[in-house]
Amino acid sequence: MLDTSLSDVIQNRIDQKTKPLGALGKLEAVAHQLALIQSQGLTQPVAQIRINQPTVLVFAGDHGIADEGVSIAPSAVTQQMVLNFLAGGAGVNCFCRANQVELKVIDAGILIPVESDSPQLIVQRLGERTGNLAKEPAMTMAQVEQGIELGRKIALETIHNGSNLVMFGEMGIGNTSSAAAILAALSAGDIESCVGLGTGISQEQYRKKVALVTAGVHRAKGQAPKEILAQVGGFEIVQMVGAFLAAAEQQVPILVDGFIVTVAALVATQLQPACRELMIFAHHSQEPGHQRALEILGANPLLDLDLRLGEGTGAVLAVPLIRAAAEFYNTMASFAEAGVEVTC
Repeated sequence: MLDTSLSDVIQNRIDQKTKPLGALGKLEAVAHQLALIQSQGLTQPVAQIRINQPTVLVFAGDHGIADEGVSIAPSAVTQQMVLNFLAGGAGVNCFCRANQVELKVIDAGILIPVESDSPQLIVQRLGERTGNLAKEPAMTMAQVEQGIELGRKIALETIHNGSNLVMFGEMGIGNTSSAAAILAALSAGDIESCVGLGTGISQEQYRKKVALVTAGVHRAKGQAPKEILAQVGGFEIVQMVGAFLAAAEQQVPILVDGFIVTVAALVATQLQPACRELMIFAHHSQEPGHQRALEILGANPLLDLDLRLGEGTGAVLAVPLIRAAAEFYNTMASFAEAGVEVTC
């Protein structure tokens, strides 16, 4: 857990800036969280919050449930989108360029492997795709454990290479079904409220999706988090869980994307509750299950842009706000420095 002994000193520094108390809203909470994280092990708060080499890791994995028609696209699209990421043509690429964010793509187990020598591609496949969660376990416990370790490995490499702000994105046809099933298995309430339209399916497809997810949840409900991952998880989700755990252990803040990434974050907190202290939630997506996951995590995201693309796009779009929070903490004058007198 984070040492909070400097929390009051950090808050006082923020409160003494030339602004009314709380006038910068959520940015003040972000600045406080970043300063607290970067002050670990010190006797005084850091004078400067550093944002170094922000990096988004996009994990790609395919799902057996895609064969049931729960998406507008077939599994082959996952490989096509991975190629698009590597070519720089996807939404997340655009926002990475706009916001000076580095991008890596991880093949966690897609149906059609990518042949590429791009330095942006990391291959750590757990298989071709998961089993059909509506009918059978998605993966073995051995694959769950291996996936967590592989996710840890790539997160640690990213941090050791200089990044002190990490983000995770995902790509995988059928992965909103997996995320909905994990969420429903971990939480109370009705299953239907966890299931959304994903890529924009019809109402008939939605009803089928609810029924299929329900079948998987009935098998997974009441089990421990890793067993739930084995029953209804995804290769990309499992690796993100490991990446969350590693980043938290390294005391590196994690900017959390939308529904699927938030579900991975929820699983990580079930395995290691202290992970939550390192998480900054980027945005509120249109997936109905996202609100439920955010409520469980006690999260209040920075943005609400009606996004539902995935890929880590929401997290990358929030990077300027993280930089703004650091900048006001670092350089905004105090009342004393500016010679401004205020009275209560």
